[in-house]
Amino acid sequence: MQPQTVTETKIVMSDPTALGVFGLAMVTFVAASAKMHWTNGVTYMIPWALFLGSIAQIWASTIDFKKNNYFGAIVLGVYGLFWIAVAMHWAISLGWFGPIDVTKADPRQLGVACIGYFIFSLFIMVAAFEANKVFAAILVLINVLLPALALSIFGINAAFFMDVAGWSELGISLLGFYAAGAVFLNSYFGRMILPLGAPFGFIRKGPAQVVPLKKQA
Repeated sequence: MQPQTVTETKIVMSDPTALGVFGLAMVTFVAASAKMHWTNGVTYMIPWALFLGSIAQIWASTIDFKKNNYFGAIVLGVYGLFWIAVAMHWAISLGWFGPIDVTKADPRQLGVACIGYFIFSLFIMVAAFEANKVFAAILVLINVLLPALALSIFGINAAFFMDVAGWSELGISLLGFYAAGAVFLNSYFGRMILPLGAPFGFIRKGPAQVVPLKKQA
């Protein structure tokens, strides 16, 4: 009997980072336009939140899970889910799902959610410092945006903190466009076209190094 031949099929998937980061950049650009008073209202922002902020990032996250890219999978998934929730918040507040009982609806819950995301984003920021400098800068601005949004929603110096949120969100979008373009061009050409900046090197990846004790004479 001849030995059976085993054929292994490997599915190679491209890096989805440019798609996910572009989704983040696009939705924050549109959202910043409202905070900066270039546009008005949230009705027409909902499609951008759902399709760019949510689906694009979550789709990229699922591919990163398959590619064992832990950082991209978690980060894109976390923020993709955020924009689904925000879009639903806007849709409910606009009455898309029927009249709202104001005695059972408190929009400040979105502010509480922003604080929750801010807490986890601090951990993501630590990891981003060891990814590249552009991603690190985006996470720093996200950690300005989230508490500023929360404070404005809570009514604490709302006008000032909404301006802070608007400028930080604009910064996130512009850096996101650059990062998405850089990842796209660098991946397509197989070499460095646009730099993202080396990691800061504050924390070394992998197990901690054990420093041997010096023998006493």
